[in-house]
Amino acid sequence: MSLVDHALSYVRAISPYQPGKPISELAREMGLPVEKIVKLASNENPLGMSPKAREAVVAAMGGSARYPDQFDLIKAVAANAGVAASQVVLGNGSNDVLELIARVFLAPGRSAVFAQHAFAVYPLATLATGAELIATPAKNYGHDLAAMQAAIRPDTRIVWIANPNNPTGNFLPYPAVRAFLEAVPKDVIVVLDEAYNEYLPPAERVDTAGWIKDFPNLVVCRTFSKIFGLAGLRVGYALAATDIADLMNRVRQPFNVNHLAIAAALAALEDTQFVADSYELNQRGMAQILAGLQALGLEYIVPHGNFVTFRVGDGAGVNQKLLQQGVIVRPIAGYGLPEWLRVTIGTEAENARFLAALGTVL
Repeated sequence: MSLVDHALSYVRAISPYQPGKPISELAREMGLPVEKIVKLASNENPLGMSPKAREAVVAAMGGSARYPDQFDLIKAVAANAGVAASQVVLGNGSNDVLELIARVFLAPGRSAVFAQHAFAVYPLATLATGAELIATPAKNYGHDLAAMQAAIRPDTRIVWIANPNNPTGNFLPYPAVRAFLEAVPKDVIVVLDEAYNEYLPPAERVDTAGWIKDFPNLVVCRTFSKIFGLAGLRVGYALAATDIADLMNRVRQPFNVNHLAIAAALAALEDTQFVADSYELNQRGMAQILAGLQALGLEYIVPHGNFVTFRVGDGAGVNQKLLQQGVIVRPIAGYGLPEWLRVTIGTEAENARFLAALGTVL
């Protein structure tokens, strides 16, 4: 018997998360110049980091010998969300806070509910605790809230909801989400993952953080990785009732968000012009991509984030041919969608490069 055999069986059964292919990896594999590669695979902001955030990182370098102090960022996030500082939990990316929630509420003999085609971290966070994962069938590639409610058992402690959903881009109208919260048992935590919240049209956004006073079993998760352009610095956060946030902070690593990331996130939160510019670029790019997909006669799922999921038939084959042309998109066979690919909205030039390469492949 090897040492691996002594590891927890439910850990050995987990399939590891597969990230989008890095530019450097494709350059090595295909012998392509890095500058000739377009990466539209990981839903990153094509504008990069806010200039103000970049300046803040440079200014904060001198303090890197000290352990980070999260106080100012917690205060700023709380003020931005309209909650108390005691309701904020910071994470090393939003994945971190998702795992914190799982560590607090899940264990062997408990279960969590999630939807087919939903974010891969929900199964990972659930299974890593030894809890049972209950997957409900998708409805039009998105969450079926009625099916998810019906799947809740006496041992269910968490329901995972992504809105908008990754990787499909579906969006649940907020009245339906609130009705779901009113219907689920009050001893079940509902995790509302809003990583793409800032890409929603303003008319579709709702102050879900304000719902926490009515639903103390609600945990709202957001991130600085998407529209704020800080994916490489890893900053996310959860908003929850004070007693829930306190429990999450008990299992959180004390310095899980580093000094430079804190400085960048503070500046990014204040740079409202950069966020507005990023939103407008995404709106224009989305129209460009959708028009191109329509011209190619391809089916796509109506998007609500900064990416589009579209059907090509042979997802793996088309993806490989795009890679050969130096274009990286995201195959999503691991989400049960082998005929589909996901493309991130890039700059106008990057979008045009992707559409031209896709047209060549098809």
